[in-house]
Amino acid sequence: MAVSIFEKGSKKVLNAWAFYDWANSVYSLVISSAVFPIFYGALFRLAEVEQVAVFGVMIARGPLISYLSSAAFVLIALATPLISGVADYMGNKKVFLKFFCYLGAVSCIALYWFSLEHIYLSLLCYFFGLVGSWLSIAIYNSYLPDIAYKDQQDRVSAKGFSMGYIGSVLLLLVNLAMVMRPEWFGITGTEESPAEMMAMRYSFITVGLWWILFSQYTFRHMPKGNKKQGERKQLILGGFNELKKVRLEISTQVFLRKYLWAFFIYSMAVQTILLIAAYFGEQEIDWGSDNQRTVGLIVSILLIQVVAMVGSIITGRLAERLNNISMLIVINGIWLLLCIYAYFVETPSDFYLAAAWVGLVMGSIQTLSRSTYSQNLPDTQDTTSYFSFYEVAEKVGIVIGTFIFGYIAQLTGSMRGAALFLGVFFLVGAVLLMRLKKYVVRA
Repeated sequence: MAVSIFEKGSKKVLNAWAFYDWANSVYSLVISSAVFPIFYGALFRLAEVEQVAVFGVMIARGPLISYLSSAAFVLIALATPLISGVADYMGNKKVFLKFFCYLGAVSCIALYWFSLEHIYLSLLCYFFGLVGSWLSIAIYNSYLPDIAYKDQQDRVSAKGFSMGYIGSVLLLLVNLAMVMRPEWFGITGTEESPAEMMAMRYSFITVGLWWILFSQYTFRHMPKGNKKQGERKQLILGGFNELKKVRLEISTQVFLRKYLWAFFIYSMAVQTILLIAAYFGEQEIDWGSDNQRTVGLIVSILLIQVVAMVGSIITGRLAERLNNISMLIVINGIWLLLCIYAYFVETPSDFYLAAAWVGLVMGSIQTLSRSTYSQNLPDTQDTTSYFSFYEVAEKVGIVIGTFIFGYIAQLTGSMRGAALFLGVFFLVGAVLLMRLKKYVVRA
């Protein structure tokens, strides 16, 4: 059997790294954003219930998925530095990448059996799908400094994003055809589970198989990982100690410390919206019929993806003329207006308009946030630890944001009030960013 020899910066290795985005991105688009939210809502409607008993408490479907996401990100936030530390000291990063890839993919396949009758097992499958996806991507991202030189990283990172977008959209279009025309694929249903629902169940299997199949190219050519020297006691706590070290260093840097607080506040709202948007659209918008709901939601998700790419390009152009902090303040203002607008959204046309604007500012705020952080890092070789800190801060924000959203939705009986409340985070984020303008040098 031929043995792949690792060469940093080689075209083969860079392509293998980028190709994992093609394999993995189908989860975030098909499961998190498009088909599963439609399936989840339809499951409750077919059962003619709006709430389900979980641990003795009746919880509505919207808050339930929000709480579950919050719980998953607690584990993700805790596991990220732990796994980072173990993988770095053992030099077996690829083992962890494989494990979380297979965990997420198998969990996706298991969603085929998702039911309200077996709600605990069903929610566990969704939980581990989320964990597998986000942790495998965290490991995947940490490979970038190992396999690419600094002058290659922007290009190969963009290539990964593009491949992920193309691959996920292709599979989503196939899944859409399955749902809209199940007879074309020989899919039949019953009164309890119509053909459209069965097609959605089969789409979960396609995601898992796609993820496993296409990740093999990455696994074949990616290096095992770079083993670092250190005391044995650092095996478990190494990642946490690195985060503690970075936190102490950031506390001495005024701009970076203040910027991270602003980012933490507005990012928790951004990420919550991206995770919950499809569930909001499925539950709160008057689509007319189930068929129109399915098509409308998937079209909305595709619209967000396309406009997000345009938003990223526009942001890149504007960043050459304007400073990042001023642009982030404006974008936070647009997000605030979108949260207010979401409270009044009722028709599909209203939702399409909101989706277009979400796509535009989604790509912009993610691009600018990361680049502003990167540009203002101190002169250090330890950029991996700094970005690990950044990612953990983002995950902790998601925990708080999704929990608050679920709690308010459960308290008010509507996701509209919860969406409106998220606007407060953008307002606070904008105010904190305004305090940074006097420090602007490179941002």
